[in-house]
Amino acid sequence: MSERIATVTRDTKETQVTVSVNLDGEGQLNCETGVPFLDHMLDQVARHGLIDLDIKAVGDLHIDDHHTVEDLGITLGQAFAQAIGDKRGIHRYGHAYVPLDEALSRVVVDFSGRPGLYMNVEFTRATIGRLDTQLFWEFFQGFVNHARVTLHIDNLKGFNAHHQAETIFKAFGRALRMAVEPDPRMAGQMPSTKGCL
Repeated sequence: MSERIATVTRDTKETQVTVSVNLDGEGQLNCETGVPFLDHMLDQVARHGLIDLDIKAVGDLHIDDHHTVEDLGITLGQAFAQAIGDKRGIHRYGHAYVPLDEALSRVVVDFSGRPGLYMNVEFTRATIGRLDTQLFWEFFQGFVNHARVTLHIDNLKGFNAHHQAETIFKAFGRALRMAVEPDPRMAGQMPSTKGCL
């Protein structure tokens, strides 16, 4: 399997975002988004997914965080789509349950080629730090549309919003790691009866 790396830049009137991804990394993050709590969450994805991420974003944060968070999801999704290639020899599916104290979340991903986000999360606070918790949906929607994956996110328990978010992003990282890892028994084969994904 060749190197699974990609760099994507998204340049709009609202944001300038560059994302580099190495799916076979060591869990290293170099991240400057201007949205501190999102940086913290992306660190969870890198660390628990063993995915190297280099992310730079400049956005219209004087308006709010919306455009930056959404465009980060879009650009990360595009980078994943490029890095994963034709998906031969991968596990394709990934899932994880992750607890943090009272909170517990489940994330399931399928690199199906069919975008779909199913997110069942009731955050107990409207903001974490200054970040609007509604923007997590925007981030994941951008990711699934451009990585072309099906993603199910369920927060099963939790009353601390920080813990809710952290369990989601840790589980997201673990699920990605499982899905993109090479499957020795599937080497060179497409993990689909259709012959393509």
